[in-house]
Amino acid sequence: MVNLLLAVIYIAFISLGLPDALLGSAWPTMSQDLGAPVSWAGGISMTISAGTIISALLSDRMTLRFGAGRVTAVSVGMTAAALLGFSIAPNYWVLILMAIPYGLGAGGVDAALNNYVAIHYESKHMSWLHCMWGVGTLVGPYVMGYALSNGQGWPWGYRYIGIIQIVLTVMLIASLPLWKSRKEVSAATSDNAADNIAANTAEVTQPRRPLGVKGVLAIRGAKEILVMFLCYCAIEQTAMLWGSSYMVLADGVDKVTAASRIAVLYFGITIGRALSGFLTMRFSDPVMIRIGQALILIGIVVILLPLPYHLGVYAGLAILGLGCAPVYPCIIHSTPAYFGEENSQAIVGVQMACAYVGTMLMPPLFGLLAQYVTIRLFPFYLLVFLVLMVVMHESLRRKRTI
Repeated sequence: MVNLLLAVIYIAFISLGLPDALLGSAWPTMSQDLGAPVSWAGGISMTISAGTIISALLSDRMTLRFGAGRVTAVSVGMTAAALLGFSIAPNYWVLILMAIPYGLGAGGVDAALNNYVAIHYESKHMSWLHCMWGVGTLVGPYVMGYALSNGQGWPWGYRYIGIIQIVLTVMLIASLPLWKSRKEVSAATSDNAADNIAANTAEVTQPRRPLGVKGVLAIRGAKEILVMFLCYCAIEQTAMLWGSSYMVLADGVDKVTAASRIAVLYFGITIGRALSGFLTMRFSDPVMIRIGQALILIGIVVILLPLPYHLGVYAGLAILGLGCAPVYPCIIHSTPAYFGEENSQAIVGVQMACAYVGTMLMPPLFGLLAQYVTIRLFPFYLLVFLVLMVVMHESLRRKRTI
């Protein structure tokens, strides 16, 4: 039964990654069909991000009232409905309207599912699950490409993914009894002291009020882990958005080559998370975070090296992706150990909100620097957030131990 629930969660992570790259891959065609300026994709993206921030901040309250399983099922259902809404949207403003439930659903499932896995499963599963999310983000554009290349148009690309999400919603609803019994199963099958402590803590039935943002910020060490999350997402998303442009404008790579070579970053993250799952069997979450930070630093340095044939920027982005791989899942997985299971849902919810703030604001901020100063600041911009993340992590380690 435990393995069956874990299999459902793995499928959920693959499926949740599928829609994340659809807008970017389909927007050139969508904007033309809908008569919308190319820049208006930012409005849809920001609406989704705003929804995710709101639902992530509400996740503690929702999970306390309804449970992680129900919140996850309803959130995926909202995402499915939004994707189907995208597929029949007659104009841009309907897309904006559909982006609201899309964002609310995405934020709810992110916070609830990540915290549930952090509490009930080992760190290796957290890394492998996020690897599966990466697989989903790689497959999504191929689904959209299939729809476009076969003359079905972008609505069918969204429709295909929406149908998959509906199937996932049905699976999650059917699996709700497994979520309810997971605590008892964990207690019965734990084979080490740490698992037993976690299970016993999970069985405490005393009611708890939602912490809220103020309550989270009052917890010793919480500010540090929140800033760490914002910094990580600033690094990852800035590299994803501006890596190709840096290749072209600063390193002299032609546009077509740069568009394809940025994939080394995505593959680095996905492959790195697969490898991280094995490494977590030997190393703790804090050590894995430090390994990731060291690799990110090496990647930034390699980008700056004047290697021939643009090898520096290619290799640097690949190494940077490998460095990013363990940081995100290990920060989440370490949260219950640092702050206790009773506080972890609230903290993970605010972590997700900080992640979306970093994703929404920091890449556009670099865009302004690139436009009005120089795009050559790209590696130094990443370095600033890396240094801040390292300082916050070491401060957290001094205040709290696992």
